[in-house]
Amino acid sequence: MNESIRFILNGEDIALANLGPTETLLDFLRMKRRLTGTKEGCAEGDCGACTVLVGRLADGKLAYESVNACIRFMGSLHATHVVTVEHLAGRDGALHPVQQALVDCHGSQCGFCTPGFVMSLYGLWLTKEKPGRREIEKALQGNLCRCTGYEPIVKAAEQVSLQRPSALFDPLQRTRSEIVARLWAMQASGTIRIASGEDRLIVPGSVQALAEVLSQEPEATIVAGATDVGLWVTKQMRRLSPVVFINHLSELQLVTESDDGVTIGAGVSYSRAFEAISGKIPALGRLIDRIGGEQVRNMGTIGGNIANGSPIGDSPPPLIALGATLTLRSLERQRRMPLEDFFIAYGKQDRRPGEFVESVFVPYPKVASRFAAYKITKRRDEDITAVLGAFLLMLDEAETITDIRIAFGGMAATPKRAPTVEAALIGKPWTEATIEAARPAFDTDFQPLTDWRATAEYRQLTAKNLLTRFYLETVGAPAELKRFEEVA
Repeated sequence: MNESIRFILNGEDIALANLGPTETLLDFLRMKRRLTGTKEGCAEGDCGACTVLVGRLADGKLAYESVNACIRFMGSLHATHVVTVEHLAGRDGALHPVQQALVDCHGSQCGFCTPGFVMSLYGLWLTKEKPGRREIEKALQGNLCRCTGYEPIVKAAEQVSLQRPSALFDPLQRTRSEIVARLWAMQASGTIRIASGEDRLIVPGSVQALAEVLSQEPEATIVAGATDVGLWVTKQMRRLSPVVFINHLSELQLVTESDDGVTIGAGVSYSRAFEAISGKIPALGRLIDRIGGEQVRNMGTIGGNIANGSPIGDSPPPLIALGATLTLRSLERQRRMPLEDFFIAYGKQDRRPGEFVESVFVPYPKVASRFAAYKITKRRDEDITAVLGAFLLMLDEAETITDIRIAFGGMAATPKRAPTVEAALIGKPWTEATIEAARPAFDTDFQPLTDWRATAEYRQLTAKNLLTRFYLETVGAPAELKRFEEVA
């Protein structure tokens, strides 16, 4: 039995045998290591001031991703390389090109958010040799600044892509082979268990071990990306024990494509799901790009978003509209069901004791079908959904509706289909008159609530208008506002 979490912090090997299940990386860095370049701003993964890079071996290769240290639990770091802003300087103390570009372009004013921007831009610098404006903006979605207006920071990102000194200058490029060897040596062959009084954390060594753990600990909290569970701790001050970490399990990170669709493992992050889906289902790819910021997409998982069961989770409505199938696993069996059947009531899903989400199969839309997903928020990027509607339409040669699947989030206690609206449309001609006649059916399917994100009246009207928008887009009307660079 292993009894410590082992990882590399900048250049130092770390082994922790006395560790709480909900201790965050941010608190560890600031309180125990005095690495205060990593800042606490929001403590909920929104502002990016706590951004660090975490490297992990995947398919034998070392890949680094930007993450939010404020909601990243220490138990998820086994066999990883954590990189903070203090690690970027050259051997002689010279600034890294990313840091120097921010100085040259006046990208920092008060300076509080600057280390987070540095780490996000550094992650981009490592993976994209000459990023375009859209790629830069995407990399910075999860970083907030009140001072600079972002333009100097974007200019710094553009400047640094043109200035790439010898690889020996960069600490991660210079030591890559050494880090790979050290991480291989840290790989755990068995399950890690750490207990301190009543607090316990468990890191299963395999999916089979996970099933065994959950058969013994059916009430355990399963943590993949912690983009939601992290807030239970940082905002609600909840005490969780035991906590089972699964983000390292390669068996849950498989993406398997077939002619009919793609099977996505429960541990696949939004970022990896985007790579797998955006080419075949562009509308779903565009939606994933609006889930949180880059750091959240690197941490959060499709399986976690489903298992959470939130009525405003972004992935269930479009997956339900596409006809996705969920696979659950326990020590005794695998169980499959239509994804829409998994959601029973608010906070209640059809997951039996000892079961966990293993994968979801997403069918590709048929060539003749039309699919769209619309996320309605107060601000476009990095905001929680007020209403999310997804539509999958099939027409015959006479433009008659042969099938339509409509699913919404934010309109009920669970992600939910609109059966009355669907029934009002099937068999009818795909015309504006048909859409207008079907709009009142929403009042039968949904009775939304009022909260601080939207009123019930707003949600109901928005749902009806999204059906109209879907119709207008399918007939070629300019229903969606485009950014300037998308039409220039």
